[in-house]
Amino acid sequence: MAKYNEETFTNWTKPPSDTEQTKLENSERMVRDAINEDEKLKKISTETFGQGSYANDTNVRLDSDIDINVRYTDGFYFDLPEDTTESDLGLDKLPSANYTFNEFKDDVENALVKKFGRSEVKRTDKCLRIKENSYRIQTDVIPTWNYRRYNKDGSYILGAKFYQERAIWGIVNFPKQHIRNAKDKNANTQRRFKRLTRLHRKLRYKMIEDGEIINKNITSFLLECLVWNVPNRIMNDYSTWTERLKESINYIYEQTKEDETCEEWGEVSELLYLFRGGRTWSRTDINEYMIKLWNYLEF
Repeated sequence: MAKYNEETFTNWTKPPSDTEQTKLENSERMVRDAINEDEKLKKISTETFGQGSYANDTNVRLDSDIDINVRYTDGFYFDLPEDTTESDLGLDKLPSANYTFNEFKDDVENALVKKFGRSEVKRTDKCLRIKENSYRIQTDVIPTWNYRRYNKDGSYILGAKFYQERAIWGIVNFPKQHIRNAKDKNANTQRRFKRLTRLHRKLRYKMIEDGEIINKNITSFLLECLVWNVPNRIMNDYSTWTERLKESINYIYEQTKEDETCEEWGEVSELLYLFRGGRTWSRTDINEYMIKLWNYLEF
C-alpha cells in the first residue's frame, strides 16, 4: 500500500493559501516601492519583476522565500556566435560603460536598507535578503543586468546576468521565457504541469522532514525543469494524481539512465541545457533521487 493516498496528493498540488499569497504579494510590492522611491535609482533605467517558483506559480504551501529580480536596463552584457566579432554587429561603436555591476548591487542594497532598515537586509553571495516578518515572507532580491545572446544576423535573445561575490564568471538565465513557457505547458496540460511540479516539490520537503538524506543538488528549480521535460501525455492521459506522479517518476528515471536519452533536455526557458555547462547536478543525481522517491512513496 502506498505511503500517501490520492486525497493527500491532490491537496499537495494546490497553491499557497490566501494568507500566504498576501504575504508574497506584500513582499514584491515593497521591493518595487523601494526601488521606485530611491533617488539614485530613479536616474537610471531598471525593471523589477518576480521570478522563480512564486512568479511561475509553482510554489508550495510554506515555501520559505520568493525571488525578485531587479534588472539594470541601461546597459547589457552579451555573448556572440562563433566566428562573429563585436564590429560585425556594430557593438564596438557603443560607448564604454561607466557603471559596474557591483555599483548597481550597492545601489539596490542602499535602496532596500532605506526602505526596510539595516537590520532587515543581509547581503549574500548571490542576492540581497530581506528578513521575513508577520507582514511579508523572506525575500531574495537579485540585482541583474540585461544580457543579450546574439545571433549572426544581429538579432538577440534577452536574458539576465549577475555575478556572485568575488566571482569571475557571471550567471545567465532567462526568467521571462521561463514564465511564458511554463504558462503554455500548463495550458496544454489542463493546468496540471504546475500542479505536478508542486507535488514533486512538496514531496522533497516531506522527505527532508521525515529524515531522508536528500542530495543537495536536487533543488526546487531542478524539479520544475524535470517535470517540464515530462511529456504532456503523462499529465493528460491519466485520471489521478497517484498515476500521474508514478508515471512522471518512472519516465524521469528511465530517461536519466543514460546520457543519450536526456542530453537534449533543457530548462523551462528552453534556452539553457539541463546537463551541460558545468551544472551542479548530474544525470546520476537525478536517477538516484527518483529511486529514493519511489521507495519513499512505497510504490
